[in-house]
Amino acid sequence: MDNQKFPGSLTVTQLNEYIKHIIDHDIRLSDVYVKGEISNFKNHYSTGHYYFTLKDEGGMVRAIMFRSAAGKIPFVPEDGMKVIAHGRVSAFVRDGQYQLYCDSMEPDGIGALYIAFEQLKRKLEAEGLFDPARKRPLPKIPSRVGIITSATGAAIRDMINVCGRRFPYAKLVLFPSLVQGPDAPPQLIAGLRYFNETRSADVIIIGRGGGSIEDLWAFNNEELAREVAASQIPVISAVGHETDFTICDFVADRRAPTPSAAAELAVPDTGELKRKIQNIVTREAGVLQQIAARHREKLLLLSGSRVLQDPMAMIDDKKMQNAMLSERLIRAEERIRMQSRAALQAEAGKLSALNPLAVLSRGFSAVYREDGVLVKSAENVKPGDSITIRTEDGELDASVTAVRLKQ
Repeated sequence: MDNQKFPGSLTVTQLNEYIKHIIDHDIRLSDVYVKGEISNFKNHYSTGHYYFTLKDEGGMVRAIMFRSAAGKIPFVPEDGMKVIAHGRVSAFVRDGQYQLYCDSMEPDGIGALYIAFEQLKRKLEAEGLFDPARKRPLPKIPSRVGIITSATGAAIRDMINVCGRRFPYAKLVLFPSLVQGPDAPPQLIAGLRYFNETRSADVIIIGRGGGSIEDLWAFNNEELAREVAASQIPVISAVGHETDFTICDFVADRRAPTPSAAAELAVPDTGELKRKIQNIVTREAGVLQQIAARHREKLLLLSGSRVLQDPMAMIDDKKMQNAMLSERLIRAEERIRMQSRAALQAEAGKLSALNPLAVLSRGFSAVYREDGVLVKSAENVKPGDSITIRTEDGELDASVTAVRLKQ
């Protein structure tokens, strides 16, 4: 198309740049608050930038929050969250679209800290850090109690008073720390690491007195929560007053509503211990008395037995039993010998009956060749052979003169 016919025409880029120039020079659009509901939220973790859309019943607008601004808000935006975003409106020349460049954001109708608290709570709960199964039991009678709190606050005084009244035998070890402000979490973490590395406490109390959510925010720190969960020493969280809850309360092994209540959980009551010990002593003494009574009764029963009163009677009884057993043994031996003799004679008779030489006693003779073979048939010899005739009382040497076989 010939541009000379349209001398005032613009390219697309020129049009977009012109619109951007108009928007960028509108004072109202350079400092604007926009209320809406977040949708299409994307957190680009590689860059740290947030991309999302703000919408209401009548329309929507694209928005972006760069990493430098996103790192300053205490919560992570989510789809469906109603917020009030502050920033400036500008156009993106390449796409020909305008969008809101946010530099801050607040929840609409609910505090940013509260949202951050709920988000961290959901995250750690999903990881199992609140699971009762991983909670460690508190020691029954600790000898050392580690306390992480402010050295000048009312909380430490309350805990010292309670521990001194209930169980003055326990040694209290204070690790002084800030309990409020951005510098507090690193010091609280340092206290936990100190007690775990030195093993200088049997139980740890971490906490402070009450205050607003901003005052207690140090105890909602994610790194502190993970350090409490990783502690090898049981931890009691005592943050705020009875109605205040922090993330530290959820991950600790026990939660106390106040620092004074934490001290009561940490150490036993001396008076109660004495009563328990006395009850144990009384109960054990009763058990020992019952055992002694049973043994005494058994001893009396044994002392009246015949064997203890007349030991020789038992020996005589045993001698009599031995004599009877010896007599039975002798009779049994004689019976076995007679049975064996009779069996032997029977077997000898059987062998004698089978002996081929036994017939010689009845007048018969046995004829053997010169080589000692028994002559059973006339065919076994021939005329001229030397033979031996065995009788009952001797032998005769002879010579075969003739052999006659039966016809």
